Amino acid sequence: MDNRQATLELGTKPVGRLLMQYALPAIVAMVASSLYNMVDSIFIGQGVGPLAISGLAITFPFMNLSAAFGAAIGIGSCTFISVKLGQRDYDIANKVLGNNVMLNIIVGILFGGLCLLFLDPILRFFGASENTLPYAREYMQIILIGNAVTHLYFGLNAVLRSASKPRQAMYTTIFTVVLNAILDPLFIYTFELGIRGAAYATILSQFVALCWQWKMFSNPNELLHFDYSLFHVNAPIVKNIIGIGMSPFAMNSCACLVVIFINNSLMNYGGDLAVGAYGIANRIAFVFVMITMGINQGMQPIAGYNYGAQNYGRLLRVLKLSTIVATVVCTIGFLIAMVFPSSCARLFTTDQTLVDISAKAIRIMMMMFPIIGYQIVVTNFFQSIGKAKISMFLSLSRQLLFLVPALAGFSAIWGLNGVWAAMPFSDALASVVAAGLMMIYIKRFKELERRQMNNE
Repeated sequence: MDNRQATLELGTKPVGRLLMQYALPAIVAMVASSLYNMVDSIFIGQGVGPLAISGLAITFPFMNLSAAFGAAIGIGSCTFISVKLGQRDYDIANKVLGNNVMLNIIVGILFGGLCLLFLDPILRFFGASENTLPYAREYMQIILIGNAVTHLYFGLNAVLRSASKPRQAMYTTIFTVVLNAILDPLFIYTFELGIRGAAYATILSQFVALCWQWKMFSNPNELLHFDYSLFHVNAPIVKNIIGIGMSPFAMNSCACLVVIFINNSLMNYGGDLAVGAYGIANRIAFVFVMITMGINQGMQPIAGYNYGAQNYGRLLRVLKLSTIVATVVCTIGFLIAMVFPSSCARLFTTDQTLVDISAKAIRIMMMMFPIIGYQIVVTNFFQSIGKAKISMFLSLSRQLLFLVPALAGFSAIWGLNGVWAAMPFSDALASVVAAGLMMIYIKRFKELERRQMNNE
C-alpha cells in the first residue's frame, strides 16, 4: 500500500481499527518517552543522591519552556499537515515539512543560547537553592547546548505520525529510550560524570535517532519528503503553524510558570526534599499522562483528516473512543497511586524521608486522575481540528485560572499540604469546564452530520 492510500484510509477505514492502528504505536512511543525521563531520574536518584533529584526537579520549567516552543512548531505543523492531507493538498504539506525543519533549527539554537547566557539567575528564579543549583546547572548546560537536536528530533517524530507512519515514530522513540538507558550508567558510573553524564546520554541518543529520521525523510519516493528548495521560512505557512501551535505553546508555557510557582512554594514550606518529592510524583503521573497523550496522537491525524473532509460522524466516533480509553488509563494510574505510592517512590531513592514525602505527594496529586483523562483528550481534540483558541482557553483554565490562585490560597492556609491539594482541585474544575464546552460542540457536529444526511 502506498503512502497516499494509507492517508486516504483516514477517511474510510473503521474508526476503531484506525485509532488502534495509530494510537497503539503512539502509546508505546509515549510510554517509552516517559520511561526515557524516568530512567534519567532513577539513575540520578540512585547514583548521585536525593539532592540531585531535587536539582533535576528544578529543571522542569526549562523542559516545559523548551517543549512549549517545540510544541508550537511540531504540533502546529503536524495538525496543519493532517488537514492538508485530508484536502489532498500534498504540495503544501511538503512545504510545511520544510518550514518545520527551519523553525526547529532557528528556535532551538536561539533558545539554547539565550538560556545558557543567564543560566544561574534563571535556575534561582525557578527555585534552586545553594544545595541544588550545582546539580541543575551541570545538567542544563549540556541539555541546552544540544537543544536544536532535541527540537528537530521531536518535531520530525510528530510529522512521522501525520505522514501515516506511526510505527516508524514508535520505533524511533523506543530506540532512543533503549540507547539512553544503555548510555546513562556508562556515563554516570563508568565515566564518573554524575548528573552531567545523564545529560550527555540524553542528547547523544536523540542525535542518533535524528540521523535515522533524516534518512527517512530524505527519500523522494515518500509522500512527505525533504525538498531542500523548500528549506526556508515561508511567512503564510509559519503564520498557520504558529496559529495552530499557540494552544500547546500556551499550555507548556503555563506549565513552566506553574512549576516555578510550585517549586518556590515547596521550597518555602518544605525545603529541598519537598521539591525532590514533587519531581518523583511528577514522574509517576507523567507515565499515565504520556499514555493519554499517545491516545491523543493517535486521534490527531484521524480527527484532523475527517474534520478537513467534513466527515463529522467519524469525527465524533474517534472523540468518543479516545475519551473512553483515556479514562480507563488514568483510572489505572489513580489506583496505583492510591495503593502503591511508597513502592513507586522507592524506584527513585533509598532516602526514607524523601520516600515518605513523595508517597504523600503521589496520593494527593493524582487524586483526580479518573477525570483528568477526559480533560486532556478534549483539549487536544480542539487542537487537532484547528480550534486553537478553544484549546488554548482549556489549557489556560486549568493552569492559570484555577491552579495558580489555588496554590497561593491553599498554601497560605494549609502550608505544604495546600501546595499538593491545589493540583487535584484545579484538575476537577478544568474537567468540568471542558465537559461543558465539548457538549456544545458535540451538538453542533451532530447537527452538521444531520444536514449532510438530509442533503444526500
